[in-house]
Amino acid sequence: MSLTSFLPLAASAQASEQFIPLLVYRTGQFAPLGIPWADGKQDYLKLINARDGGVNGVKLVFEECETAYDAAKGVECYDRLKAKGSGASGFDPQSTGITFAVTDKALTDKVAIQTMGYGLSQSVDGTVFEWNFPLLGTYWTATDIILQDIARKEKGNLKGKKIALVYHDSPYGKEPIPLLQKLAAQDGFDLSLFPVTPPGVEQKSAWLQIRQQRPDYVLFWSAGVMTPAGIREAQASGFPRDKLYGVWWAGSDHDVKDIGEGAKGYNAVTIHNSAARDKVHDELKKLVYDKGMGTAKDDGEVGVMAHTRGMMIAMLQVEAIRAAQEKFGKGKTMTPEQVRWGFENLDLTEARLKTLGFGEIMRPVKTSCSNHMGAAWGRIAQWDGAKWAVKSDWYEARKANLDPLVKEHAAKYARDKNITPRSCN
Repeated sequence: MSLTSFLPLAASAQASEQFIPLLVYRTGQFAPLGIPWADGKQDYLKLINARDGGVNGVKLVFEECETAYDAAKGVECYDRLKAKGSGASGFDPQSTGITFAVTDKALTDKVAIQTMGYGLSQSVDGTVFEWNFPLLGTYWTATDIILQDIARKEKGNLKGKKIALVYHDSPYGKEPIPLLQKLAAQDGFDLSLFPVTPPGVEQKSAWLQIRQQRPDYVLFWSAGVMTPAGIREAQASGFPRDKLYGVWWAGSDHDVKDIGEGAKGYNAVTIHNSAARDKVHDELKKLVYDKGMGTAKDDGEVGVMAHTRGMMIAMLQVEAIRAAQEKFGKGKTMTPEQVRWGFENLDLTEARLKTLGFGEIMRPVKTSCSNHMGAAWGRIAQWDGAKWAVKSDWYEARKANLDPLVKEHAAKYARDKNITPRSCN
């Protein structure tokens, strides 16, 4: 475990400080993804302190806890940090497995769990998951957006097509399966599933089967060391990279830059438009990195997709704190329950996102009691051999495909956990 804070502030929050716990994995199988993700979260919090003096004068303090993407370590970090100062301002567990492990605890502890782009896909339903916030998208929205792009290439018809899923054999990798099975039956395509044992370096058997079965498209649910290993196997087996689609955690610079031309054509879905650069990147360089306060080794990491996603996560947390202050008192430290209210009442308009420096990166987001995701937009980026380029227009995940599945799985969760869904009238 490691301690990281900004400015000479104690991690224990005082009256004019807001404590934010940071669960990270800078070590372990997913470290290549986890490091820029963690750096992005820290960098944005530093930017808010440097540019704005905190949130309405309340300085942000934070502490990192290393999980190595291990659920038991994640729970230990959660338990240690949840009661720091006046209480944690919500957790980004940075792991689907850890999210599964702490969701029940959060309900009792009354602390928000923010899972931008990951976690339990059914936690969009705020009537059951009062303390979970899968902001901007889930693995089901990512799946639906990828299939929309594939359908566009196939002139709207997937009937008779063969689609495979190569996935990390963990709660993370299994998340898209229920929606894929539903859509295979609905749209008439043939679905094949290929689990890969973690950490995912060895994938030869999966790709040998793909070579034999010759699917039309492959969805790739990987992260960390598994991603470049899989792209190299696709290259070696002759599978066209332009028919290979990675989830957003398998679409960062570190996944493809060492492969270069060998990865050309590889696609990745983005959370909103996280492949874009915007004013927030310029402000971070000027106010944090140029002053020697950046978290990464140098500013070359600023703008890579994993780092940008880290900043998006931190920005959403800061704006939840700001929304809570609007209701409960500006310039005051918010309690965990008040921050939860802020997450549930986010209203980031186009104008507000532009002011924050995220206007090119995100579409407007508005959460509510019943909708804890707020927005489900994405685009498709493609590696051109040297850099990522956005290749699609905006896609919005289709409510007709997702809403019944969310309702079904949330209701099952409520029954299994003996939760009485709340009313949002």
